Amino acid sequence: MLSDVTQTSPAPVPAAPAPGTPPARTPRVHRAWYVAAVTFVTIIGAAAFVSLPGLLIEPLHREFDWSRGTIGFAVSVNLALYGLTAPFAAALMDRFGIRRVVALALTVIATGSLLTVWMTAAWQLVLYWGVLVGLGGGSMALAFAATVTNRWFSARRGLVTGILTAAGASGQLVFLPLLSWLVTHHGWRPAAVTVALSALAVVPFVWLLLRDHPADVGLKPYGATDFVPRPAPAPGAARRAVTVLLSAARTGPFWLLAGTFAICGASTNGLVKTHFVPAAHDHGMPMTAAASLLAVIGVFDVVGTIASGWFTDRFEARRLLAVYYALRGVSLLFLPMLLAPSVHPPMIFFIVFYGLDWVATVPPTIALCREHYGDDSAIVFGWVLASHQVGAAVVAFAGGVARDAFGSYDVVWYASGALCAAAALMALVIRRRRPVTSLIP
Repeated sequence: MLSDVTQTSPAPVPAAPAPGTPPARTPRVHRAWYVAAVTFVTIIGAAAFVSLPGLLIEPLHREFDWSRGTIGFAVSVNLALYGLTAPFAAALMDRFGIRRVVALALTVIATGSLLTVWMTAAWQLVLYWGVLVGLGGGSMALAFAATVTNRWFSARRGLVTGILTAAGASGQLVFLPLLSWLVTHHGWRPAAVTVALSALAVVPFVWLLLRDHPADVGLKPYGATDFVPRPAPAPGAARRAVTVLLSAARTGPFWLLAGTFAICGASTNGLVKTHFVPAAHDHGMPMTAAASLLAVIGVFDVVGTIASGWFTDRFEARRLLAVYYALRGVSLLFLPMLLAPSVHPPMIFFIVFYGLDWVATVPPTIALCREHYGDDSAIVFGWVLASHQVGAAVVAFAGGVARDAFGSYDVVWYASGALCAAAALMALVIRRRRPVTSLIP
């Protein structure tokens, strides 16, 4: 008699996951951290162009006999376009992808910086450095960091924002001493070439390693419980940027955030980054020493910004902003008394203190944009950043004019300190609100 044998079917072979679906196993280190690392390096590579304007004022004044106001105007065009481009760049990233927009922006920065080597007239400085580098830099602005953070991270957003914001300070730390040495020993042209080459060097990293969305590699955003499909490309990037602006402009928090961030730009990029080196040089400090102090600001900026991101995950953002602006205003009121031919302990204390506060305002500002404007927060932050750069542009120009008129920067330091006190009060007025999904139905 034959024994009964139980027949079993072979185990089915698992089907390959369809594109855009989450993988069966989550990698040990989430891909979001690699994307954040590439973004960090990219922002560092683009940071060289923001390190150079303050070092160009005296060399261009000597070589071409251009007034400081004229040079400051070119810098102000750069700063204004840097900000005004940001919201459109955020919308273009939604339309064409992060990689394409960032790679093109780096190429434009390199082109504008390289063309300045052959300039002979002030209008060329405005065109090459003001327009081209300003447009390219605006596409590499903090809206880029906000877009990457919003897409790839659901948790630890404040920390990641702080780290990516600190990348600009890290770039300043890397490039300022080098560019200062080049300007002092070899002239400003090799420094401009260095900026161009540093921007071009980052393009391959962006194109090969950066990805637009977690769904492109079948992953959920870091910390998310649900898989997020890749959104369809958003047509009409310019129209969307303007529509979001018009919707946000009908709300009070937008104007408060834009006003505080305009003062932030006026007191950092417009004033200290542009005019600190020539102001210190007016008091007899060598240019390399003054540039090294700005680089030290970059060191402590990294610490302060990352810490601010950590605080933003745990404390109320508007109160953090009020504290940051109040402390910055106090420090600027003391600066005219600290400038001297040599570096002394009180100046070092100012540099450390100011460095910790330099862009610590960014993580809580982005958090407030996210709280009030939901999925459109990156574009809204782009417009808030535009106000930051317009404030910087006004003071970059006004600082040069004040120096030409009064022979000193003192009045600008005092006025900026008073504006920071006003920003602290404005931050406290911002109301808390539940997050919204989108400004556009």
